This record gives sequence, C-alpha cells and structure tokens, in this order.
Amino acid sequence: MTEAAKEKAFRVHLMVCAGTGCVSNHSFEIKEALEKEIKKLGLDNEVLVVTTGCNGFCERGPLLVVQPGNIFYQQLTVKDVPHLVEEHLLKGRPVKKLMYTPPKEKTPIPVLSDIDFFRKQVLIALRNRGLIDPEKIDEYIARDGYVAMGKALTQMTPEKIIAEITISGLRGRGGAGFPTGLKWQMVRNAVSANGGAKYLICNGDEGDPGAFMDRSILEADPHSVIEGMLIGAKAVGATQGFVYVRNEYPLAIKRMTIALEQARAYGLLGQDILGTGFDFDIKIVRGAGAFVCGEETALIASVEGRLGEPRTRPPYPAQSGLWGQPTGINNVETWANVPSIIARGAKWYASIGTPTSKGTKVFSLVGKINNTGLVEVPMGITLREIIYDIGGGIPGGKAFKAVQTGGPSGGCIPKEQLDLPIDYESLTQAGSMMGSGGMVVMDEDTCMVDVARYFLSFTQDESCGKCTPCREGTKAMLDILTRITEGKGTEEDLSLLQDMALAVKDSALCGLGKTAPNPVLTTMRYFLNEYETHIRDKKCPAHVCRQLNVYTIDEERCLNKGKGCDLCRRNCASDAIQGAKNEAHRIDQSKCIKCGVCFDVCNFGAVKVD
Repeated sequence: MTEAAKEKAFRVHLMVCAGTGCVSNHSFEIKEALEKEIKKLGLDNEVLVVTTGCNGFCERGPLLVVQPGNIFYQQLTVKDVPHLVEEHLLKGRPVKKLMYTPPKEKTPIPVLSDIDFFRKQVLIALRNRGLIDPEKIDEYIARDGYVAMGKALTQMTPEKIIAEITISGLRGRGGAGFPTGLKWQMVRNAVSANGGAKYLICNGDEGDPGAFMDRSILEADPHSVIEGMLIGAKAVGATQGFVYVRNEYPLAIKRMTIALEQARAYGLLGQDILGTGFDFDIKIVRGAGAFVCGEETALIASVEGRLGEPRTRPPYPAQSGLWGQPTGINNVETWANVPSIIARGAKWYASIGTPTSKGTKVFSLVGKINNTGLVEVPMGITLREIIYDIGGGIPGGKAFKAVQTGGPSGGCIPKEQLDLPIDYESLTQAGSMMGSGGMVVMDEDTCMVDVARYFLSFTQDESCGKCTPCREGTKAMLDILTRITEGKGTEEDLSLLQDMALAVKDSALCGLGKTAPNPVLTTMRYFLNEYETHIRDKKCPAHVCRQLNVYTIDEERCLNKGKGCDLCRRNCASDAIQGAKNEAHRIDQSKCIKCGVCFDVCNFGAVKVD
C-alpha cells in the first residue's frame, strides 16, 4: 500500500500549518503535542497529523484544519491541545472558542469556507495549499501531480507546449509581466554557442520587504515548481535547471532539496525521464541576499560565481544567458502555474482574469491590515475587495490611506483609487507595478514622505553601484527626502526631486534603478500636500517625522491619571523633562531633542504631540 493509500484509511486528518510564520509560532511543537495526546487516547489508528505548507491566514497562526469538515482552528498553543483532542476527536464536539469566528457568522460551527479571507480566493499556484505534506511526493502525486508533465513529455511536441502557454496568456509573475510563451519561444529558437546546453532558472530571490509569496510556494508545494520546470525544459530544449533561492529561506531550501531527491528517486529527474529519452536535472543555488540579484542578468552572474550585478541588454538571457548559452528565467509563481495550464488547458486558464492579464496573482498582504497573510486572487479584482473583503479592513477602525504594490520599486496608490482593478496595465497607469506581489497597506497615521524615504533608503542600500544614475541619483534623492522629513526642505527641493526621479527612471541600467523612483513619483503625484506641509509649515500631519513634532505634557492629566509616575523623565536622554515623582511634569523645549521617547513610554496619554 502506498503512503497516500495508507493515509486515506484514517478517519480524520489534522492539517497543521508548517509554513515559516506558523513554525516561528511553535507549530512543530503543537504537532508533537497532538500526536502525543492522540496516542495517549488510543486514537493513533484513526487520526493522522499532517504538516502542510503555509495555509495563508498568517495573522491567525498557528493554524489547524480538521478534515473532513474544513473546521478551522487558529492561534493554538500547546496548552490547548489536550482539551481540543478530547472534545473534538474523542467526543465529537468541536471547540468553538479555539476557532476563528467571522464577523458575519453563517453557521453555528464556522468552517474555512465561511471565512471571507478564503472565500474570495481562486487557487491555481497555491492549489495544494494546506492540503499536502510538502515533504512527501506521494501526496503531490495523489493530487494529480506530475500528470501534466507526463502529458507534456509523451503527448505534446515542444511547439504544442509553447503554444498552450502562449494561448493561456500567462505572463511572468516576477516583475513587468513579460509573456511567458514568447520568452520560451525565444529560448527555443536561440542557437547555443559552440553546441552548448540550454538552461532554465527559477528565480526565487525574493527580497522585497514584507514579501513571502515565492518562499511560501517553495515551502508548501516544491513539486509544482519542479513539474513546471520539467515542462518548460521539454518546451525549450534545456537539459539543466537551477533554482536560485536566498540563503535566508532555510525551510524553503530544505523542502526543495527533499523534493528534488524524491523526484530523482521516482525517475522524474535525471536521464531518460519516463523512458522518453528526455534528460533534465535541477540544482539549488543559494543566493547571498543581494536584492539586485532578483534582476535576471545579476542573478545569472551570481549563479556563475561572479559579483551579482546587472549588464546591458541586448543580448537578452533568452539569447545569451548562463555561461553565454540561451537561458529561460521565470520566477517561482510562474513555474507553479505551468502544470495546471498544461493539465487543464490554455482556454481554461485564459477564461480567468482580464483581457490582457490572465489567471490569478499571489499577494502577500501586510502592513496596517487586519488579516495579514498570503492570498491568491483572480486578475481584475479591485483593491477594495482585497483590502476590505479579504483583508478585513484597517485595524482600530482607522481610515485607509494608501497601498503600495510591487515592493520597494512599486508605487503608492491612494484611497481615491480603491476601486482600481488589479492587472498589469492598471497598476502601471496608476504609477505602480505588479512586481512579484508585495502589497503593503497604510492607514491614516502613515506619513507618505517618510514612506518614500524608507523605500528609497532600501533601494539605495541595495544598489549595486554599477551605473551612475542609480548609484548617485538614489543617494541624492534620499538626501532631499531626509532634509524634508527633518524640516530642512525648501520649495526648490520639490522640483529638483521630481526632475531627478524622472532622470533616474529614464537612464538607470537595470530594472531596480529604473523603478526605484516610483515611491517618490507616486507620493508626489497623490500626496503633494504632505510634502508642502513638511516644507512650508514644518509639520508632519501624521506626526511620524519626529524632528517636526513639538512634545508637551498635559500637566493635569499627568498628575491626575499618571500620578506623576516619572517614567518620562527617567527615560529622557536630554534632561529636558522637569518635575519629580508624584508631581506634574513639563518639557523644557530648549533642551528637547524631539526623540519622542516621552511619548512612547507614557501610559496615560499625558504626553501630547503637535
């Protein structure tokens, strides 16, 4: 009996999320506690505990889904386990207090499909999310894994495979959305230098702050990426593939390593795959964490063992890439989509999304949002649906202000465009980009000038320094933004900042430099009044830029509510606070360095900021 067949014999499956987020919240310990308690009650022949990849609802981790029934438990602790096992598994009484209850509950026992976070999602790249153990190839196969590869290798010509991908409308999910079928056709048509090999690369160098789409797919469903690369290799004529993944993703590396070993053991990688005479294998290359290596020519240099910096194009990697040979590069999510397209057909995939942006897109939803997590939605869904229906809105009832899409090189989209459809063209027209899928939500307490400064600081730090526009231009822009946030900006800075951003966008060597000005350009486009307030009034409306704040103490509140607790004075680095314990305190403005520590430590709301 196969492993998959054995598991079907169990009455209940407990699907424990073991993505990085839940693992950091002790999900492995919860799994051990479940197995121990199940054995103790003699249920080990009826109940199987399965570790899955990321379930998606990261805000509520650690997560557990009971199958059958789709009963969703959240924020579990080891202490919850004995009660949960006894009540639900032994006595058949689900424990409602350990469940996530939707705001608009529809059933006495809320199940996963009742939760808005899951209800509006359409899963293709994440089709096996929470359903399989990523370290067991049999479970992937039981979910029709490698069926598409078998079809491609035994029933389809390379031309037919490329035609299917082209008709599907699949575009690269890692940046600008280049048509995948066209890229594959370029690699197939290219002539290898000196009779050399053609290569495929999976770009898993995900460096955007707050982004974890590619990491989660590698952790949760590594075989989907392997299968996609096998199909792509047959299409373009490649014999060797590389998965480039940053070294900061140890769990993704571990699971991909296991998956590759299992695929080789099953004859799905290596020589003469499925007896078709087709040879292809995959190696893992660990990146050192340079953000610029997400750019394909810099990534190629890194795989070759050279300094990871971009080069001019043409020639494009499809013509002359890894070691001068034709090379096809797609990111993790793109490869994960390929098996479903081949298995279910191009027309099925093309029926999802918009006329120019087909299929679905995976986003990491982070920032000032109630439901932080990983979501996959059809192209064309609006920002409002993602942020309010799936994301649950803004914490504390605060107002939505903006969302940044596309990582640090993306733009900030204001509340006036909440009904903007999510597709490549709409985001570009709004001044942003799809990127790899980071989505950072901001509320009314966010300073947009500081946001531009933060993201530009990131890209400036990550610039490889090879070209002058990026190396010097981002530094000059950052200096201007820093002056503005410190209250030293001038009216002339605004036109200079705009001109410099446009110059860098037009003349930088690679995509990192060309898109680095996007946060600056979009915040100036939509929030120019905040820049002007910083410069003319020397005020930060959101009170984020502390050098522009004036801190005072409400003496009556300090004495009556805080009883003169003295915490602010004891933490003041400049001895600017006067008053003794059990007395009202006040701030000497001539000594205050505006660090804001007094505001941070006051527990009684006595410290005011203006």
